[in-house]
Amino acid sequence: MSSERYKNGLAMLQKVDGSSGQQVVDGLKDIAPDFATYLIEFPFGDIYSRPGLDLRSREVAVVAALTALGNAGPQLRVHIGAALNVGLTKEEIIEIIMQMAVYAGFPAALNGLAAARDVFADHGEGQPC
Repeated sequence: MSSERYKNGLAMLQKVDGSSGQQVVDGLKDIAPDFATYLIEFPFGDIYSRPGLDLRSREVAVVAALTALGNAGPQLRVHIGAALNVGLTKEEIIEIIMQMAVYAGFPAALNGLAAARDVFADHGEGQPC
């Protein structure tokens, strides 16, 4: 892909989670290559690139939203890693997830904390408090 949106999306994805985006593209090329393009262009090329929020604030919102959904474990793990990458601390991520218990229920928060435990272990952050 060579569209400007795609190039901007790849650059933003690199800033957010340090990946080139190639894993996303490769993971979908056999079933839905256009969907991979949309995942790069829209969220990262269009939305994350907007000037209204910094990347740290965007990841706070994403971690909260994915926790509240309660059924987006793989995506939550990716965005917890991204949150660490853009400067959130382990303690801040835990507090965001715990806050979601009030609005999304304890099961969603428990699932979020389990995801955080996995990501923290993968990032050498030990176990959550």
